[in-house]
Amino acid sequence: MFPTLRHVIRPVISGGFFISLVLSTAVCAEGTSPAVPVAESVQAQSFEQWLTEFKSEARTKGISDKTLEESFRGVQPIPQIIEYDRRQPEFTRTFWSYLDRAVDPTRIKKAQELEQKHRVLLDQISQKYGVQKRFLLAFWGLESNFGEHTGGFSVIAANATLAYDTRRSEFFRTQLLEALKIVQAGHISADRMTGSWAGAMGHLQFIPSTYTRYAVDENGDGRQDIWQSLPDVFGSAANYLGQIGWTDKYTWGREVQLPSDFNWDLAGLETNLPLAEWQIQGVRSIDGTNLPDAMIEASLILPAGHKGPAFLVYSNYRKILNWNRSILYAIAVGHLSDRIAGAGPLQTVRQQDERALHRSEVEEIQSLLAKLGFDVGEPDGIVGQKTREGIRAYQKKVGLPGDGYPDEELLNKLRAS
Repeated sequence: MFPTLRHVIRPVISGGFFISLVLSTAVCAEGTSPAVPVAESVQAQSFEQWLTEFKSEARTKGISDKTLEESFRGVQPIPQIIEYDRRQPEFTRTFWSYLDRAVDPTRIKKAQELEQKHRVLLDQISQKYGVQKRFLLAFWGLESNFGEHTGGFSVIAANATLAYDTRRSEFFRTQLLEALKIVQAGHISADRMTGSWAGAMGHLQFIPSTYTRYAVDENGDGRQDIWQSLPDVFGSAANYLGQIGWTDKYTWGREVQLPSDFNWDLAGLETNLPLAEWQIQGVRSIDGTNLPDAMIEASLILPAGHKGPAFLVYSNYRKILNWNRSILYAIAVGHLSDRIAGAGPLQTVRQQDERALHRSEVEEIQSLLAKLGFDVGEPDGIVGQKTREGIRAYQKKVGLPGDGYPDEELLNKLRAS
């Protein structure tokens, strides 16, 4: 994602809306789940006591004393990482502001230049694993800006910090053990194993468990090097996508037009229909022509509500969500891949008055809905499944398009009710 925000904030989206949340587990190709505000955890043990116990466990998992000594030399908890882990953004991110940063002209041009530079290698990887090269370039660009921003934290120290912290210690304890296995296997030394504050590594920002499952030695040098070797970088990304069911027979999705009487209950990833059924529902390609005559199922998503663009998304889109469980991220990967291939920008006219909601405003929406009898869960400023369902139920009751999207217009209407 973005080099300046990549390791601190990740947008998490459900249905047709989103709110930015702090990254909860680490950037990974297995998906993440959003963090929520919690009380500061209290660790009864000193770090030295904790580390002694951890090393004992690591030895039972086959980690040698030599690896442990080299990996933990000088390692101490990093307070800055705990600060990042606890940080909550004050404002939501809007669809267009996200897309403008993710798919900007500079990134598109650089991707196209790199496609020409590495054409032979990309063609080989694409054919071997069945993943279109434009998508490999899109993931590469969004994950690390083509290898320019891979993170400067020690992966061992980052995982040790978060494993010692009690909030999500089990997850990061597992990642720390996997990182030690990588070091012991000789793929990279502990001092060169750098990544994000959450322990995501290399050009692809794989977490250690994703690395051990999907990284490949594409250049045959005996190491799976996602830090320096582009054959290993492209091969590992393609291997991951191929292993989870990516198909190069189809693309990711397409921007579409909706009829004025569209049934908003059909929006969301929960509904998956054949293209022929979407055609019957009045959905058309963005240029007004019929949808493709293809035997493929799709879901309709509204990342900016009914006033923004609509997309029919296919199976490959859901594979992008495996990499990063953010609807906006997945759209950005797909759209960037289209732009790399020469397609133009989105055709839907953007809202000029689009404004990001403050977290307190989201909480106010939840509180007002709750007072009206709509079940949105505990008001917390975070848009989840219950909040979306509550918004949609309210919208349908008052005659608004039921897109489940929280915006300023919804807030003003609730205030006036």
